Amino acid sequence: MKPSLQVRLSQHLALTPQLQQSIRLLQLSTLELHQEVEQMLEANPFLEVEEDSGPAFEPMTERLSASEQAGERETERASEVDSGGSDDTPGVDNVELGATERDDWENGTERDDFDGIREQPSSSSSSNNDNDDFDPHERNNVGESLQDHLHRQLLGMRLSGEDTAAVKVLIESLNDDGYLDDPLEDIAASLAEGEEEREELLERLRCALKWLQNMEPLGVGARDLSECLSLQLRATPRCEAQMIAIMICKQHLELLARRDLKKLMAATGADEDLIKEAQALIVTCEPKPGRQFARAEANIIVPDVIVQKAGRNWKVVLNPEVMPKLRINDLYAQAIRGNRGAGGANGALSSRLQEARWFMKNIQQRFDTIQRVSQAIVERQKSFFTHGEIAMKPLVLREIADELGLHESTISRVTTAKYMATMFGTFELKYFFGSSLNTEAGGNASSTAVRALIKQLVAAEDTAKPLSDSQLSKMLEEQGIQVARRTVAKYREALRIAPANLRKAM
Repeated sequence: MKPSLQVRLSQHLALTPQLQQSIRLLQLSTLELHQEVEQMLEANPFLEVEEDSGPAFEPMTERLSASEQAGERETERASEVDSGGSDDTPGVDNVELGATERDDWENGTERDDFDGIREQPSSSSSSNNDNDDFDPHERNNVGESLQDHLHRQLLGMRLSGEDTAAVKVLIESLNDDGYLDDPLEDIAASLAEGEEEREELLERLRCALKWLQNMEPLGVGARDLSECLSLQLRATPRCEAQMIAIMICKQHLELLARRDLKKLMAATGADEDLIKEAQALIVTCEPKPGRQFARAEANIIVPDVIVQKAGRNWKVVLNPEVMPKLRINDLYAQAIRGNRGAGGANGALSSRLQEARWFMKNIQQRFDTIQRVSQAIVERQKSFFTHGEIAMKPLVLREIADELGLHESTISRVTTAKYMATMFGTFELKYFFGSSLNTEAGGNASSTAVRALIKQLVAAEDTAKPLSDSQLSKMLEEQGIQVARRTVAKYREALRIAPANLRKAM
């Protein structure tokens, strides 16, 4: 084949390292952002935490005099010359992004190269002083753990050193729900070496398990749900219903879960009234004894934005507790300005100074974008903030993207793992988006509102005759909302509502 030259025209988006960093910071969750900030603080000596109670991001122009600002601009130009205009340390003045550059930053997020793994934020925050009536960060203090609670009880028990050690081993083997997941044989095998020693230790662990299962809370140390409920029922006053309840827990839990009253009566020999008394006893038991000692911090969601009432409207404010308070180290920055003529090492330091400035600007840009998107969502969903989820309107990402002039993928990244605190609770921004369903009037109803309506209908149903999915579909149709039975079943499962046969009262 004869070689030849061809001229081809094409368009592509070239992202500078600064724009790549902006995109990456935009898609991070609160926890991931804080981790990123910590890494940057360790790596860049020019960046430091703002100790006072000033703004989260103090603009550089407010901190420098006119002469100092001129020196800063010279430093930035020197940084550009020293770096040779490379992509690693491009010299860009510390000014606001232009229209073209801003458009590149916002619309460049359609690339899949920057999809990151998102985690649920779990950092803590304090109360918001701007609104005394609504404190989205308020929570109870977390007390002692389940293990600490059991160890404290163990101190008051007069056991031998060997028995105490065996109980401690079992306590440390409990999961967060208070169950003993590992079989005693496996625990003994992991601690003992010889066969004789293992058998002796296994016997001691069996004795220790009895001590553990007599501690508070009742049911702790159980190997399964059946044993957990039985341990709690044994502590109730002895009666015929108690004996039937223990029998059901040990042998017929599946029948109880299916509400199969006839088979329970046949299996236990008890009449209907006695079965219902036994069921009432079982309902009073705690299926997860360690629940009350669960560490709440792991489940706390810290909102990125907070919705506040502003006259007849609603406004979105950034949560100051999630915004890193950063500034440039004045001492180091002045040293760079004082040695502008020097090359080599000074050029490298100038690049690091510029890197710190870009990092602060990109974080500020991240929060500005989150606030803009959140405010647009609030404007579209005003009815929700007045009447709750049943008044939610259909909304898709493209509507917000077109309104703000951003790319649809940018909206997707902003609304993922970012949370909004409202008077109805804290929700992920994606919660406010939902598909539309047709109505008889020719309008559209949000899928979120339909789910809320299903929840209301189930809550008001007769437990003796619970509503089936077909009946729910017909009731929604009577209200002008056209929803197929399969769609109702899908929404019901999403709401974690059991089928009609499992909701039926015995």
